[in-house]
Amino acid sequence: MSANVFRLLNLALLSLLIVACGSNDIDEDQKPAKLIDFDAEKKFSRAWSQSVGDGQGDIYTRLNPAIDRDTIYVASNDGKVKAINLQSGKTLWSNKVKKTALVGGIGVGEATLLVGSVAGEVIALDKSNGKELWRTEVGGEVLAAPQADDERVYAQSYDGKVVALDIKTGSQLWSYQHSLPTLTLRGTSTPIIYRGSLFAGFANGRVVSFDLESGAVRWNTRVAVAKGESEIERIVDVDADLLIADGVIYAVSYQGQVAAIDPVSGRKAWASDASSYTGMSTGFGNVYVTGDDGSITAFEKNGRAPSWTQTILARRKLSGSATLSSYIIVADYEGYLHALSQVDGHMVARTRSDSSGVRTNLQVA
Repeated sequence: MSANVFRLLNLALLSLLIVACGSNDIDEDQKPAKLIDFDAEKKFSRAWSQSVGDGQGDIYTRLNPAIDRDTIYVASNDGKVKAINLQSGKTLWSNKVKKTALVGGIGVGEATLLVGSVAGEVIALDKSNGKELWRTEVGGEVLAAPQADDERVYAQSYDGKVVALDIKTGSQLWSYQHSLPTLTLRGTSTPIIYRGSLFAGFANGRVVSFDLESGAVRWNTRVAVAKGESEIERIVDVDADLLIADGVIYAVSYQGQVAAIDPVSGRKAWASDASSYTGMSTGFGNVYVTGDDGSITAFEKNGRAPSWTQTILARRKLSGSATLSSYIIVADYEGYLHALSQVDGHMVARTRSDSSGVRTNLQVA
């Protein structure tokens, strides 16, 4: 039996386990926490809303919107892409990517939008109207938003590859391949560009720094070590988007740790136990990690013990967080937005945005 077939069988078994865990026979203490009443200190008000195709679709995707100046760009699994005025909610243009389903996006370049497809393609669109400029096949599904600078597009695919493409033609300039563990989560973190380097997290629990021009590895740092007897217990993917704040890279793995990493040397300043596959946010001297168990923990940037942990939203499949003023905002599987205090994590406000639920990391403009 080939390694790929074995891996697919393991993924199928994991899917069955997840389905079983969602049945009505599940114990009460394993169900999503019920929302409790609280004295609201603030109130959400809806500025505008827009429908975009079939949204995230029926397969697990995290199609994140992208904000660029006064425009927000959004994409749906069935290929629809829209540009929307951030203040008014008015559609500036709408187009559709044909012949494939979208599973990764949106990345924004100076004149280009970038999305990833289920067929393993990076697709470049004209930022002014959404028309396709080129598409390049890179291997596995491109589940995270490709990133761009003035010369190159950088994409990470589900098969463990990072590639750099010419931003004008889509031709491949360099690639890096790492071997996948037997079993991984469905997802990849979004590569980030910072001070002449590209940083990417991988399914083996590592973060790697690359030279933008050549693809040479500058450093390779382990965030988490696989532990346990079963393959499920040994999953340590760095699927949560990396965070850069005050010149430090923060990375968190599933069933592993959150770590503060020096972007030049790759040296870890500190690390603490954590488990997450969604994005982080920062504020009030903390890094906020949304745990896979629905907890929200404030880790102090100086590496001391966590300031606080909130578990009131346990098992509600929370999104990655965003900070706004003195609050942390997260969303859940039923479409509720929750605002918590950055000071101590107590609930401040709640509203329901969409009954279909929210999967993407939240963003603030």
